Amino acid sequence: MTISISGPPGSGKTTVGKLLAKKLDYEFISTGMVFRQMAEEQNVSLAKFGEMAIDDHEIDKELDKRIIALARGNKSLVLEGRLAGHMLHLNGIKAFKILVDAHIHIRAERIAGREDKDVEQVRKEIETRADCEWKRYHDIYDIDRESLAVYNLVVHSDDATPEEIVANITEKWGVWND
Repeated sequence: MTISISGPPGSGKTTVGKLLAKKLDYEFISTGMVFRQMAEEQNVSLAKFGEMAIDDHEIDKELDKRIIALARGNKSLVLEGRLAGHMLHLNGIKAFKILVDAHIHIRAERIAGREDKDVEQVRKEIETRADCEWKRYHDIYDIDRESLAVYNLVVHSDDATPEEIVANITEKWGVWND
């Protein structure tokens, strides 16, 4: 069974996804890892490749095509990425789809801490990046950023540890998967 973990930057989706994959003995694949691989294939920096994706929707489409192929080819997978749940839903792939979210100030603090940046600057960067990305997702796939309808479970990581979130997910997944 494929499990997707989606969420905005700093929500904890990668940490939760890795812990969940380890607990279930599933493979973990991050769309970020695939995006980095694509940048390397083009022999450009990650930042430059991200800039290119703003104007070239074929980059997003190729990324999503690769992610879908990985999901179709792997039945014991935790797939992490902002659009992972949407991509599986749009392509008719049965999966337990989770959204991990946190308040923007919490997310900014987490990212600022790991990147040694100013929290307010990071908050602005998150908002700018989200607006740009959601515009692309809407233009390419007609995805409504406010809709949570594709998710089987929404968890908030503001005051929960990754271990608590994984325990919650495995409990809900077990019920859903029966």
